[in-house]
Amino acid sequence: MDNGITVNAYAKINLALDVLGRRDDGYHNLRMVMQSVSFCDILTLRKSRSGRHTITTEGGKCAGLPVGSRNLALLAAELFFARAGIQDVSLDITLDKRIPVCAGLGGGSSDAAAVLLALRGEFAPELPIETLLEWALELGSDVPFCVLGGTALAGGRGEALTPLPPLPPCHIVLCKPPVPVSTRKAFEMIDKVKISRRPDIAGLRAALSREDLPGAARYMYNVFEDTLTEKHRDIRAIHSALLDFGALGAVMSGTGPTVLGVFSDGQAARAARDELSKTFAETYLCESRASYKS
Repeated sequence: MDNGITVNAYAKINLALDVLGRRDDGYHNLRMVMQSVSFCDILTLRKSRSGRHTITTEGGKCAGLPVGSRNLALLAAELFFARAGIQDVSLDITLDKRIPVCAGLGGGSSDAAAVLLALRGEFAPELPIETLLEWALELGSDVPFCVLGGTALAGGRGEALTPLPPLPPCHIVLCKPPVPVSTRKAFEMIDKVKISRRPDIAGLRAALSREDLPGAARYMYNVFEDTLTEKHRDIRAIHSALLDFGALGAVMSGTGPTVLGVFSDGQAARAARDELSKTFAETYLCESRASYKS
């Protein structure tokens, strides 16, 4: 690490998301199918002589990004060294921020996960992945999945992870409208309504098992869509546009507002990306990713 190491922090998407109810601890029990994608932030970690961990941000997606001691990448470094009992190392972290903030894509969680994985590889390669996942949960509900990557069924707060057969190779368009979505308010809203439709996660898992991309895409659904699309028309409009361009399926990721479309045809995916980007600047084309090696 003397010359620094550079790592990618891959975004996550939700192929399916169900809210089962509020827990006594204030969190909600969730049931989700999560997927990592090639869209990523880039972090460079270097040893520092300052005796403290620092982070510098660059790139075009820093608006709204927590900085200083509140940044998840920095918190991940502090937690790793504290839990590993390493006291004589400090880091300078440079974060090239590309994943939009508050987009339902797990940008901060992926940054934290990338730091944990990098430091494990550099300082504690013998550390069991199960232990790293426990540490990850201290940083946030999505961080354990971002450590694991690939395709997984997630339960509890999101920490109970079961690897699933991978999403078949495909092209994924991500489109984030410029509308604010508060995760806290989204959960408050869903607590007040009766959920009338839920994702068929068993059907989605079966489609993944038989490597059926069109089938998997048809089963994608997020219970937050019905509560949010009444207020944010852009979400519904993007969903419809992706299907019009030939997406096999479309769904909102997380609590939004990013909507994703799954395509088997790369040319159709590029056409959708190009057309949507004329209206929505934060439109991206990516692919699914396999899990990290343990």
